[in-house]
Amino acid sequence: GFPWKKVPYYIFSQVFGAFIAGLLMVGMYWPEIQEFKAESIAAGKGLVYNGGPASLLCTFPNPQQTNLGYLFLTEFFVDSFIGIVIWAHLDPANPFVSPVSAPFGIGLAYAAMVWGFADIAISTNLARDLGTRIVAAIFFGSESFTYLNYSWIAILVNIPATIFATGYYEFLMRDSLSAIGKGHAVHEHGEEGLKRHITNTGAIETGAANVLRRNQSGSDEYDLGKQE
Repeated sequence: GFPWKKVPYYIFSQVFGAFIAGLLMVGMYWPEIQEFKAESIAAGKGLVYNGGPASLLCTFPNPQQTNLGYLFLTEFFVDSFIGIVIWAHLDPANPFVSPVSAPFGIGLAYAAMVWGFADIAISTNLARDLGTRIVAAIFFGSESFTYLNYSWIAILVNIPATIFATGYYEFLMRDSLSAIGKGHAVHEHGEEGLKRHITNTGAIETGAANVLRRNQSGSDEYDLGKQE
């Protein structure tokens, strides 16, 4: 499995990557952002709100979304759904998913959640939200973290949601161990013993010869049909 000692470095690298991406975005669109800021301030809306300058970088709820329980439930459902879909696509015993289709399936799950819930505030990713929220706080003020007391939901809820999704899939949906284990004999000397057994009995050569014979037989039948 993934070494636990690498987990802090992995988390830091993801958050730092989002932070750098946020800085680059602000740098590349600085003139347009400055113009947007001026218009927002002139309209008396401030800088931090859903649809405002700060929301270019991270998620904020709509002004009327003051029920944190509702926001928590929405985020928890979305993150759990995505987590279950990811585990389903990573399960080697899942007969409905191939390695080629996995990226498309996971991407479609993300897209469905964005299409369905983005207008009522979802984050789905600690690294993406926290890294860019720090950038928002640098350029648009500390309200990026305090607005409607929402930021902790965007940053932290995906952690328990993903743990829940993992447990749900492992205990209620996953059957990889039994599906993979059934019907597969294990050689008493392990994989090396099995290789020696196959080599000594000529199973590989016999199998190859059978394939060649079938191919040759098919070719002969095809030629005979053409002659007739």
